[in-house]
Amino acid sequence: MLGIVNVWYSVNGERLGTYMGHTGAVWCVDADWDTKHVLTGSADNSCRLWDCETGKQLALLKTNSAVRTCGFDFGGNIIMFSTDKQMGYQCFVSFFDLRDPSQIDNNEPYMKIPCNDSKITSAVWGPLGECIIAGHEGGELNQYSAKSGEVLVNVKEHSRQINDIQLSRDMTMFVTASKDNTAKLFDSTTLEHQKTFRTERPVNSAALSPNYDHVVLGGGQEAMDVTTTSTRIGKFEARFFHLAFEEEFGRVKGHFGPINSVAFHPDGKSYSSGGEDGYVRIHYFDPQYFEFEFEA
Repeated sequence: MLGIVNVWYSVNGERLGTYMGHTGAVWCVDADWDTKHVLTGSADNSCRLWDCETGKQLALLKTNSAVRTCGFDFGGNIIMFSTDKQMGYQCFVSFFDLRDPSQIDNNEPYMKIPCNDSKITSAVWGPLGECIIAGHEGGELNQYSAKSGEVLVNVKEHSRQINDIQLSRDMTMFVTASKDNTAKLFDSTTLEHQKTFRTERPVNSAALSPNYDHVVLGGGQEAMDVTTTSTRIGKFEARFFHLAFEEEFGRVKGHFGPINSVAFHPDGKSYSSGGEDGYVRIHYFDPQYFEFEFEA
């Protein structure tokens, strides 16, 4: 079903409820820290705020182009979202303060940053909500001030589009996933590049374990190339790397198409992956994973 956001019990896969309203593909979802509100961005040119528990739509922010990324700041009071460069419209990042109802009612963000160069393809809030970290179509990373909108830091370590950015639990580091077949680890404050995890296919998503020095990567070829590949070749596995040694130590099979997103459970005991094959798979780590000693 196009444009429908669902919430599920991760323990048994039971569907809890549905957020009805979007009429196009939903590109991004974020929940605030106490899971009261949910924010979604869609190709139907809207960003919507929902009551997490009841599924009621609380706010509808209309845009001129598809909403590609969205997120709550750490306090849950300020939201940001970025729109695509399409149909003659510029790529913008908009900031709204949810404590000021007039901003929502009038669809007037307190700040709107134009991105003139390459469009934003992934974005997250930085530590303490002082900035956002944005990855671009051309491989650049920018840190934008959430107060002034200026570019605080700009780096280009990737040669192609950045598909995903995910923070470490303490927000001091983040990992990027790129079409250039690598995932990279950066310092959140300085954007200093620290580690590189190399594969032989585009990386669509990467996540950092909350309690081990592990990173999981998911990817595969472009969706249009998939039909030419045998699934047995194993291009669709989730791959585990050691954070410090940059070495791969495990693979998990399962998906029949490219993996679009990966995430660790907050307790680090399981991870989930979403694939082009239409499935979300939740994997619980076996005891060996927790006893595993990496030999340098």
